[in-house]
Amino acid sequence: MANESLRGSQVNRHIRSYVLRQGRVTVAQQRAVDTLQPVFGIPYVAQPLDLELAFGRAAPKILEIGFGMGDSTATIAKDQPENDYLCLEVHTPGVGNLFKVMGEQNITNIRIIQHDAVEVLRDMLADATLDGVHIFFPDPWHKARHNKRRLIQAPFIEKLMHKLKPGGYIHVATDWQDYAEQVLQVLSDEPLLENTAADYAPRPDYRPLTKFEKRGLNLGHGVWDLVFKRV
Repeated sequence: MANESLRGSQVNRHIRSYVLRQGRVTVAQQRAVDTLQPVFGIPYVAQPLDLELAFGRAAPKILEIGFGMGDSTATIAKDQPENDYLCLEVHTPGVGNLFKVMGEQNITNIRIIQHDAVEVLRDMLADATLDGVHIFFPDPWHKARHNKRRLIQAPFIEKLMHKLKPGGYIHVATDWQDYAEQVLQVLSDEPLLENTAADYAPRPDYRPLTKFEKRGLNLGHGVWDLVFKRV
């Protein structure tokens, strides 16, 4: 029995694309978590999630993986009230900040799961339930020996394809050129995806520029957007 349990844990184990950091949570962020998590938070449970029940309506469902501090997420959700956004993040300060902004701006079309995206995808999302996926500025793991930790790899994208509806899209943005090249290759190699551009896409209007991104662009740094559709 012990050996079976060990084998089961090994099967479920995967390389993490993030490292949990002890970030400081402000008083306002913690207050927002305490107040809004019971309303707009969804606990991780290893069973299928009814998205329409979670949001209380039938509407296009967009998954965002790794929203950072959540400012861009809030802007997108507020500007696109016809869509629902299921947002995943592991870091508490970012979760707290997004709850805080949601409260300040009365944004109600966001739900947050504070958990590992691979496990949420595997255990909670049914096939053909997503209309889109946003992955903005994932950790580039820029040292060559750490590249295996990058989120955008062929096995992950293959699993993601099952969750996307036909006609759904995946939008990745990165400011690391070699990661952009890897993402372009991985997405191009997936037979269920087709590129909406020749290579890299113009930044869609719905994705706002972050302060960090503006600063980088002013310094001449590049940003690459990739938008693919599921056939």
